[in-house]
Amino acid sequence: MEKRELIYEGKAKKLFTTDDANLLISEFKDDLTAFNGEKKSSEAGKGALNNKISTELFKLLAEDGIPTHFVKMLDDNHMLHKRTDVILIEVIVRNIATGSLSKNLGIKDGTVLPFTLVEFDYKNDALGDPKLNDQHALILGLVKYQDELDKLRRMAREINDILKPYFAAKGLNLVDFKLEFGKDSSGNIILIDEISPDNCRFWDMQSGEKMDKDRFRQGLGGLKMAYEEVLNRILSK
Repeated sequence: MEKRELIYEGKAKKLFTTDDANLLISEFKDDLTAFNGEKKSSEAGKGALNNKISTELFKLLAEDGIPTHFVKMLDDNHMLHKRTDVILIEVIVRNIATGSLSKNLGIKDGTVLPFTLVEFDYKNDALGDPKLNDQHALILGLVKYQDELDKLRRMAREINDILKPYFAAKGLNLVDFKLEFGKDSSGNIILIDEISPDNCRFWDMQSGEKMDKDRFRQGLGGLKMAYEEVLNRILSK
């Protein structure tokens, strides 16, 4: 399967058509961005690590009944997946307070939440990905029906119920993560995009060390080593 026309380039990936109208190829980039693109850099090998990590996690979720767009990893930086109509809602799942949640609501950083929090952000860089409630999403036409929003929340919690204990067994706290969804050719809502340290926060259970893109956001250094460690723990039995 060869990539053909470039149809989209985002912060972390390029998207290409293939000779199959129902399949696309994502090229994982080494670019790093934070704070809505205000901070930019690059880390050689980062894209390949995210592709490998996402591949393993999509396989894991599929085995547990979560429908995804994943078809196969083509090589280090390329993933073959289904074409979908993207739902322009970023679904944020939070188990521990940090980042914007602590900043905006004054919840102490590191506080374990009494229940898993699921939030919606509008996937719109020009507006800074603002928070959404259900009525906003319906007014904007991001989904047609309330039950689609309910399904996004339900799927996000199901994914968290799979990934949280999985990473705990690997010695990592799954602090929070961002999910994206789309509709396949049959209109089914499925998980898309990626699941990697670019859009998840992982804290080592013993040391509390951050093993994700916060190392770039906060200028901690050692980002590639952290991503490699996450992949190594995923691949370990």
